Amino acid sequence: MTHDQPITAARPASGGGRHLPALDGLRGVAILGVLLFHTDHLPGGFLGVDLFFALSGYLITDLLLREVEATGTVAMASFWGRRIRRLLPALAAMLVGVTVLVWAVGPPDMVRTTLADGPWVQLNVVNWHLIAESAGYWDRFGPERVFEHLWSIAVEEQFYLLWPVVLLVIARFGRDLGRRVAVVAVLASAVSLLLTITLVDPADPTRVYVGTDTRMSSLLLGAVVATRPARTVLARLTGRAAGVVLVLFVVGLGTAWSLVDGTDTPWLFTGGLFAHSLASALLIGLCAREPRSLVSRALAWRPLRWLGLISYSLYLWHWPVIVLLSPEVTGLDGWSWTALVGALSIALATLSKYLVEDPVRFRATWARGRNGVFAFAALMIGLAALWLALPTPEPPTIDVTGL
Repeated sequence: MTHDQPITAARPASGGGRHLPALDGLRGVAILGVLLFHTDHLPGGFLGVDLFFALSGYLITDLLLREVEATGTVAMASFWGRRIRRLLPALAAMLVGVTVLVWAVGPPDMVRTTLADGPWVQLNVVNWHLIAESAGYWDRFGPERVFEHLWSIAVEEQFYLLWPVVLLVIARFGRDLGRRVAVVAVLASAVSLLLTITLVDPADPTRVYVGTDTRMSSLLLGAVVATRPARTVLARLTGRAAGVVLVLFVVGLGTAWSLVDGTDTPWLFTGGLFAHSLASALLIGLCAREPRSLVSRALAWRPLRWLGLISYSLYLWHWPVIVLLSPEVTGLDGWSWTALVGALSIALATLSKYLVEDPVRFRATWARGRNGVFAFAALMIGLAALWLALPTPEPPTIDVTGL
């Protein structure tokens, strides 16, 4: 699940950027929920993806609004270049490493799905590929797909591609940018909710769970809270009770994560996910407004913040580790198995952050400007060559002569 949450700067009420440690902690909470869900310890931990989405919508919109306020426009090439440098290196390293490992030691079914899914991951549309294949996200009994979790990365990437264009168009229609952005985001999130309610199949809600159109509401609600009008309304509604309201949000979200259970909670797909995303967005907005509150200080706890800082790579690696080191393979179960896959996932994520992500993002001059375009093209060609070079196992033959 999901997800890149790369920016930790957000505007205080008076304007200007600042670092908000509580938002790093929220990332840590989100990835911890996803890990516990995928190791069967927290039935509603998948809701961590919605928290990731709301964070992404909030932080990216905040960044873009500050850029428009400062320069009057959005530098598209620069924005997309930063997104590529932030997200692609770690993703490519995981894709290559996992693909080669699965091809070398994985069962034929897993090799086939890995090589089939890989190009769609590379193109950031694997969520639509899963929908087209009718691959049930909630079905745990079919062949495991090591890249299945990357549907949420695809949704975020599609948001990063489209949302700056929308903001640029809005910015050209005069002043009061924040109000216009808030109105557009509210209307678009309402349309997304309506599509979810209309398209949901209670027997298998995969279509609405991984579809960009139906999940965009989570990102857009975060975007709404990043606007000045929404922050003003939130401040008036909560007043001096903001700290108490924060505690209530945390208790409410924690209760939901403990009780909901995917397809066994059908109301999630007729408004429940929307309500959870709205609560997540409001929680984010209040943490940004009240950095010294009890909740914000708890979220700023250093181990939780550090988990948030590696959350992107941890999300990338945790599911392949879980699939490849299943209880059947390791002979472990319960918390001992969870400790093993969790420790290995964190180790791989740490290596990714400090050996791949940070060097390319902050220090690699070759990854910028014209050289960066050439490096991007070379990497994309290399990944495409990988999918073509590795032979796909033949599908099993069915002997019909004895039927």
